[in-house]
Amino acid sequence: MLETLLVNYEEAAAIILFGIGLTMLLFHRNLIKKLIGMNIMDTGTFLFLASMGYISDRKAPIITGGVTNVEAYINPVPAGLVLTGIVVSVSVTAVMLSLTIRLYRRYHTLNLDDVYILSKHQTEDR
Repeated sequence: MLETLLVNYEEAAAIILFGIGLTMLLFHRNLIKKLIGMNIMDTGTFLFLASMGYISDRKAPIITGGVTNVEAYINPVPAGLVLTGIVVSVSVTAVMLSLTIRLYRRYHTLNLDDVYILSKHQTEDR
């Protein structure tokens, strides 16, 4: 078991990062901590995809020296997925931060339980 973990340390690190992020999303009530947990989960996913796409002793898929054999290059699709995922992750993080700022300006707290209680009281007052 330990030998398998040592050989596949990138995948093990990706799973640990994903677990840390998921734990933060589930158990923290602060919105900023939840956002950090989501970003840690994204990092674990990107690390896993990048490690699956890398094959040792192969080069980047740029044809140089006339070598056109497919077995000489790594697969570029996982790298493209990681780059696309990073762009989406940054966009979602920006939207989440802006919504968190609006929630804080309205309720003066970042605790989800307090936001829920305050929003419920505001709807009852109407």
